[in-house]
Amino acid sequence: MSLSKTIAPHLPYLRRFARALAGTQAAGDAYVAATLEVLAEDSSLFDDNLDPRIALYRTFLGLWNSVGINLKPEAFQGGTTPVDRKLEQITPLPRQAFLLSSVEGFTPDETAIILNTTVDNAEALIDAAGREIAAQVATDVLIIEDEPMIAMDLESIVEGLGHRVAGVARTHKEAVRAVENSKPGLVLADIQLADGSSGLDAVNEMLALFQVPVIFITAYPDRLLTGERPEPAFLITNRISPIP
Repeated sequence: MSLSKTIAPHLPYLRRFARALAGTQAAGDAYVAATLEVLAEDSSLFDDNLDPRIALYRTFLGLWNSVGINLKPEAFQGGTTPVDRKLEQITPLPRQAFLLSSVEGFTPDETAIILNTTVDNAEALIDAAGREIAAQVATDVLIIEDEPMIAMDLESIVEGLGHRVAGVARTHKEAVRAVENSKPGLVLADIQLADGSSGLDAVNEMLALFQVPVIFITAYPDRLLTGERPEPAFLITNRISPIP
């Protein structure tokens, strides 16, 4: 089978990878086209002993990494979506390893072959990308919850995910006061609070002042899922079944 027929089924996936790596489809396609031109001139660069898709990606990244600017973080400035902008902030080699693993589905062993490195180093690069992403998406979280044990559990979960707890409010008044000086990036809210006040009312008051994603955590989801506005997009039930 000719080289063109061998790699043809994998080109749409390579274009996807190149677009994610370069930040725009036009830039990604330019690199894919350059890779095909290089292979047309010297097919020996394509390793026939490897799986065709692995060999194609290996050739592509060999070309990509031969251009010095592509090994610098400032090279990635073409993305337009929030996801693109987050990916652009990952340093180059961890970015490549992350995209190969998480987007293209290559195993660490395959990623190592494509990047011409060891499996241990490939895994370290993937791990580094995960830490960089976690640091980028970390935000301040306001917890609105009157049950101390539940609040402690939520604090532990939030901090375990790399976020910061901006505060814990037990009442409507405390919740509103908590956002007067600093605005959280996320709110976790119960709806029935300690003094009989409503977490939903507190959230609605906040949303009138600024936009923030809210996740409601409640044992009474029926009080929220009424079909009337505002109805939450994110809801977690915490009802515990009675022990027989």
